[in-house]
Amino acid sequence: MSDLAASLPPVRGKLTANAPLAPLVWFKAGGCAQWLFEPKDTEDLQAFLKDLDPTVPVMALGLGSNMIVRDGGVAGVVIRLGKPFAKVTAGEDLTLECGGGASGILVSSTARDAGIAGTEFLRSIPGTVGGFVRMNGGAYGGEVKDILVACDVVLRDGSLRTLANADLGYTYRHSELPAGAVVVAARFQGRAGDPAEIQAEMDRISASREASQPLRSKTGGSTFKNPQGTSAWKLVDEAGCRGLQLGGAQVSEKHTNFLLNTGDATASDIEALGEEVRRRVKEASGVTLEWEIQRVGSHK
Repeated sequence: MSDLAASLPPVRGKLTANAPLAPLVWFKAGGCAQWLFEPKDTEDLQAFLKDLDPTVPVMALGLGSNMIVRDGGVAGVVIRLGKPFAKVTAGEDLTLECGGGASGILVSSTARDAGIAGTEFLRSIPGTVGGFVRMNGGAYGGEVKDILVACDVVLRDGSLRTLANADLGYTYRHSELPAGAVVVAARFQGRAGDPAEIQAEMDRISASREASQPLRSKTGGSTFKNPQGTSAWKLVDEAGCRGLQLGGAQVSEKHTNFLLNTGDATASDIEALGEEVRRRVKEASGVTLEWEIQRVGSHK
């Protein structure tokens, strides 16, 4: 810790040592970041990464909705984009200029007010623009690849690059964004729409989520990717995992592709439960479920 502290570049934002990450992720479990950096602006982030020892690992953190932070914590620097990166403005040609730290709710609401349709599905994804872009976030028939024009990323060496949609190699819940890259902005383009109709679609999506997902629990969103031709929740349910518990972690009875922290689960409980579900599904159906939730850091 002290060796890294001595070599860290100066910043204009906030740099915190041994920062607890559990309060920043939806599962409310897990260890600390060796260092947590909240840059003041893009230039602050660029200067920091440019002068940071290239052997120090760097990881971006959004709203922490689709993530397990292991109990041993995360080595190196975790970068969290705060309010300076949370702005969304409607531009010409039905475009939206979005900061990497902006929420899906803000993007879709701004689009509605400007009469831009096509981003309603973002209302249903608990995350930030940076996370959407990296994971090709999607729900209710829409994906980021359908609306992204380009994104601005700060690479691990501190350089700022603009990447077009075609540069990202999008597939289902995956992009080829370079490791260590931080998405600081994105440009989305929708289509002309009536604000009242856009709001009605957002309301429909919200009601559907409320009815089918455990939104008021400590969860990480969809745990596993949907295999070709079927749904992960269906395979989990058919393997008899509905309500399955391990320590303080439980498979949701409301939606079996969600894991829950029932109160005092460790990150190890949650991940181990997910692995047990994968084992049982493989045994029951022959299908190997792939994690959709990102698992980061080290085990204790």
